[in-house]
Amino acid sequence: MARARALAAQVDVEFLPQSAEDPVPLANSSIDTIVITWTLCSIANAPKAFQQIRRVLKADGRLIFVEHGRAPDPSVVAWQDRLTPAWKRIGGGCHLNRKIDELIEAAGFQITGLNTRYLRGSRPMTYTYQGFAQLK
Repeated sequence: MARARALAAQVDVEFLPQSAEDPVPLANSSIDTIVITWTLCSIANAPKAFQQIRRVLKADGRLIFVEHGRAPDPSVVAWQDRLTPAWKRIGGGCHLNRKIDELIEAAGFQITGLNTRYLRGSRPMTYTYQGFAQLK
């Protein structure tokens, strides 16, 4: 779907089909903006993936993210923690209970804008983090 849209928009897009933890074949400090959507939950080693993001992002670059993860409500968190072991097996490695803002900050980013909310649907699966970050 993404390839068809890129061709239709006549935008120069290069797809890099690989594991998020593998070295990205891009030069250091070569990217202005990185967008991550609905992926941090299923990356086996998120800190390793963030090493690559930090490496290729320019010093004044921006990270834009939309992810689902750990909710603030203790009753929802309890369900996220209960469901995650089985959910990982049926959901491609998806962790329902990852605290996305903490992952981003631990990777050396400063979050400059953050909106959180539940989307429609089952609360353990729909708490979202949407925002912007930059390198510290």
